[in-house]
Amino acid sequence: MKVEAGRQRGPSLSLRVKALGQALGLDRVGIASPEESVETRFLSEWLDRGYAGEMAYMAARREERSSPRKLMPGIRSVIAVALAHPAPTPVETRVGGARRAVAAYAGGEDYHDVLLDRVRALAEGVKVLAEKKVETRAYVDTGPVLERVFAARSGLGWQGKNTCLIDSELGSRLLLGVVLTDLELDFDAPEPDHCGTCRACLDACPTEALRSPYVLDARRCISYTTIESKEGIPLELREAHGDWMFGCDICQDVCPWNRKPDERERPDPLALRERLQPDPRWVRAELRWVLSLTEDDWREATRGTALRRSRYRGLMRNALVAAGNSQDPGLAPLLQRFLEGEDPLLSEHAGWALDRLTPEGRS
Repeated sequence: MKVEAGRQRGPSLSLRVKALGQALGLDRVGIASPEESVETRFLSEWLDRGYAGEMAYMAARREERSSPRKLMPGIRSVIAVALAHPAPTPVETRVGGARRAVAAYAGGEDYHDVLLDRVRALAEGVKVLAEKKVETRAYVDTGPVLERVFAARSGLGWQGKNTCLIDSELGSRLLLGVVLTDLELDFDAPEPDHCGTCRACLDACPTEALRSPYVLDARRCISYTTIESKEGIPLELREAHGDWMFGCDICQDVCPWNRKPDERERPDPLALRERLQPDPRWVRAELRWVLSLTEDDWREATRGTALRRSRYRGLMRNALVAAGNSQDPGLAPLLQRFLEGEDPLLSEHAGWALDRLTPEGRS
């Protein structure tokens, strides 16, 4: 049987692609088939249930998300990569009761910029290693690709019951990216599911966003309501938001696979994790400071971070809910400014917070 010339050196080329990814500072590199599967086809069912909420962009390109072949005709392989981001230090961990208002990944340099540079470099390197014309496309939350599905298929970990990818050594605090290519590479074996009977994440979610193992209703997820949603935070979810102002780490904080030595102890020769270290101002994000920010202040304080995604209005909305949950009546003067402001959404959230903080409610 005749073997294609490109296929003869497949194993060697695949190993070199992985070695290049690791040399670029990536923690994990795997290779998967681009074919549709039960996991990719579940997207349509998830969308039809309404679980995407306001994320209309998910439905707008659902066919491409369900099948990379519709996104890139001629695709033969998906190279999936993972970079572990810094975990919160023990003193900041919500599990122990201490306050943390911003998700661990968000307070440093925007992970899209940090990781996408590496993924694009890997895509260019693949062309050089192949020594022939190769098509590649690189994505880090920047295209209609189900990165987590292909990361799991390529053996980088398994999809946990909290829907995050979990690596047995690195845990779930992972940033994911993919390179789509028409190069034929050797596929890695997927990692078995190691969640077992554990349901720590389902039981800990304060808004019951995890409808069942592996199924997230984004409309109830604090990460969605504080970042993606541009509407008011539903009344029935506000108390459960606690003090979260951007994102949420609860389902990862309680995951046994994250109770490992801090990944920051591992070598970081290219300073990728160092770039992701949060600005001290966002480690605890004191409510008095956040609520006093003008839009210009916010723009300066969030420059170059993923915190920009919620925009000023969204962050203030979130901070007002956190204030209402704070039991600190001393915040009332700061809330009054929003109550009397011109933005009806912020005024309503400020009124709700004031009603919870002071016996007399709104002044």
